[in-house]
Amino acid sequence: MDLSYGPEYEDFRSDLRVFLEKHKHKSPLAGMGMRGHPGPFERDWQALLIENGYTCRTIPKKYGGYGAEPDILKTVIIQEEFTSANVNSGLSGQGIGMLVPTLLERGNDDQREKYIRRTITGELYWCQGYSEPGAGSDLASLRTSAKVEDGHFIINGQKIWTSSAHFSDMCFILVRTEPDKPKHEGISYLLMDMKTPGIEVRPLVTMTGAAEFNEMFLTDVKVPVDSIVGERGEGWHVANTTLKHERGMLGDPALLLGRVESIIKILQHEKLNGRPLMEHASYLDRLVAAQAKTEALKFHALRLLSQTLNNEEPGLNRFIIKFYGTELARELSDIALEALGELGTLYDGSPHLRAHGSWQVRNMFDLGLIIGGGTSQIQKNIISERGLGMPREPKLAKAN
Repeated sequence: MDLSYGPEYEDFRSDLRVFLEKHKHKSPLAGMGMRGHPGPFERDWQALLIENGYTCRTIPKKYGGYGAEPDILKTVIIQEEFTSANVNSGLSGQGIGMLVPTLLERGNDDQREKYIRRTITGELYWCQGYSEPGAGSDLASLRTSAKVEDGHFIINGQKIWTSSAHFSDMCFILVRTEPDKPKHEGISYLLMDMKTPGIEVRPLVTMTGAAEFNEMFLTDVKVPVDSIVGERGEGWHVANTTLKHERGMLGDPALLLGRVESIIKILQHEKLNGRPLMEHASYLDRLVAAQAKTEALKFHALRLLSQTLNNEEPGLNRFIIKFYGTELARELSDIALEALGELGTLYDGSPHLRAHGSWQVRNMFDLGLIIGGGTSQIQKNIISERGLGMPREPKLAKAN
């Protein structure tokens, strides 16, 4: 059995390695996340990657992408080589990972022309206006409303847990425009400029000490009527397109493969009783088990990609990745923290930091991602009910 990729793909891998060796000094740090609007350094790196087809590869050229045909093996090779070289694989975030594929699938051509190029190049950074104080897991119960006056939607309400709202340029937001219709049918999906008068953003500091999340208050916020994606009342369907990409982004195996590589280096460097941790069976066993899970997630993601390219409905396969990926991310950071010992728990300026304190911050943030984007408990319900066809939990009868 020949498991090699073949000459075309080995040439592609060779060219990519040459590119990385030549340009890796221009790369921002890998795996540090986004704590603010991308600057010139990050945007220049993104432009170089797009130009060479190593990110935004299948986005059409007319919208600023590379314009290549989908190719699963080249996708795998790109992930493998960037991970192995520990090189930043380009800008990410809710705009690139969630809104852009939604616009390609559901938006009109004017919206694609207006927003996609500026989003993938880092000119526009987006936040997501979904959750509300009374509508988190039951998102369809949202109460933020919008009515039309003089060619604008007038929005009033509140959002919460709005990641990156404190530095975002734009927001894709769900609002109730048809109050008399059933809750899933009365929602619309709007694109809102965050500089619009009437928007107040209040950062929420988490246990990491940072403020990735925010409360957002909206008072008579005017959004042009042509900023709607899809039709009025179709927002639930558009939102589920976005959620499909969000769950894939939160469970991204490429990021987890990078973590595995970092943990291998920790186990090779840190010692117990004079021996590297890699030589201790307890640590080695946990590493191998987590590495196997990460590889399984990687191939599961490729299965999803294959089904998408073949216009097949993934069904149960689609529901697994967010649950499995976020739980696995926490498992990996647990291994790293235990390997680093008590000093691994330090962060935020301690003179005794290990690994810049990044693993402790990741470990705390990973717990948040198990909750955010649909809790693990909600994901299990989705998998059991929609994927496996199990009966829904009985609802209590309403009192007369």
